[in-house]
Amino acid sequence: MSLNVLLKSNFTLIKNQVRFFSQSSPLNRVENVLILGSGLMGSGIAQSCATTGKFDSITLHDVSQEQLNKAQTRITQSLAKLKEKKRINIDGTAEQTAARITLSTDLKPVSDKNLLIIEAVPEILELKQKIFKDLSQKFGDNPSTIFATNTSSLPCKFINVDLAQKEQFAALHFFNPVPLMKLVEIAKTIETKQTVVDSLRQFVLDIDHVPVECKDNPGFIVNRLLCPYMAEALAMLERGDASFQDIDTAMKLGAGYPMGPFELLDYVGLDTHLFVEESFKANDPSLNLPGSPRLAELVKQGHLGRKSGKGFYDYPEN
Repeated sequence: MSLNVLLKSNFTLIKNQVRFFSQSSPLNRVENVLILGSGLMGSGIAQSCATTGKFDSITLHDVSQEQLNKAQTRITQSLAKLKEKKRINIDGTAEQTAARITLSTDLKPVSDKNLLIIEAVPEILELKQKIFKDLSQKFGDNPSTIFATNTSSLPCKFINVDLAQKEQFAALHFFNPVPLMKLVEIAKTIETKQTVVDSLRQFVLDIDHVPVECKDNPGFIVNRLLCPYMAEALAMLERGDASFQDIDTAMKLGAGYPMGPFELLDYVGLDTHLFVEESFKANDPSLNLPGSPRLAELVKQGHLGRKSGKGFYDYPEN
């Protein structure tokens, strides 16, 4: 089977999956969304929610008004660019769409009816644990509330340790940039109710993304497969088996990947990959991740990939 035929077959499978689940009717369809953290991930999630216009309210929370203002500018500019390139279809202007998002330094949604709370703060376990402890006390009496974390590397069972409503909790892992990366991993713990999973799946469909389900394993699906792949590419480079340019070319032309491993490392962020790798080592030693001195040195020097203008490759336009 040719690569083109395989890609078309997979795309058809995804469309059928979306069509099937969009016809389902979860007990509690998400009507209001509260997002904690206004960084790239949080603002991207808020933007995706606002674009569809399917929610009664969207609240983006941060402890800093300055960060919220930056997020508002980022969202408006992103919407304008995507509309200009005809990659989204929105009614009205970018400013009108962005105005659907309520910015707040108070931990209070516009409405708590069928509320989904998404935590999207930095990958600091103690911070996430404290947030869900506070959320449990503040919103725990509402049985329709769903609690979700956007973690990419930390086990959910550690994050929700102080959340009393563990049956209403799951991971909702988005990929950056959220408006363009359509995959969302839904990771459930042993306590998560199926109705919660169903509601999250419908929410993902409502924001025009594609859901996949998995268990609460470190890295879920994508990162659990991706990190060992990147680790082996780094090991090949450390051993002198091939240059990083040739490894990238080989994987693009030989395996049909859109990016080689080093291009992808630069895109994701070398510091981000290093953090995820260290988290995996701490939480699942069964994964063979020997570490890369060259990667660690680049991060130490502040060469983090595209976002810093230099990683394995140079990005002078930054």
